[in-house]
Amino acid sequence: QVQLVESGGELVQAGGSLRLSCTASGSISSRNVMGWYRQAPGEQRELVATISSGSSTNYADPVKGRFTISRDNAKNAVFLQMSGLKPEDTAVYYCHLRQSLYNYWGQGTQVTVSS
Repeated sequence: QVQLVESGGELVQAGGSLRLSCTASGSISSRNVMGWYRQAPGEQRELVATISSGSSTNYADPVKGRFTISRDNAKNAVFLQMSGLKPEDTAVYYCHLRQSLYNYWGQGTQVTVSS
């Protein structure tokens, strides 16, 4: 079993920055993809960014140039550095891990951007 625990979400003003962290524990494969998704009220969950164990990254268009995903394989951790935050970035941010065709999710951390 795999557990994911996120931290770092909070209320921030537009234009500000935040750093989200997620640590995975349990049976973690050396080959996996970790990432961040978000879900705003009344909306579907959407991709924010992913990073493979080989550090290949993928970003959703709305966050390109503003968000940076990184990981620490030794600690089974993934991070999301967010800058230039906009009110439309307000959402619950979920950590995600995919390995061996299985998907795991964290409980989510709330990010609120005030205008």
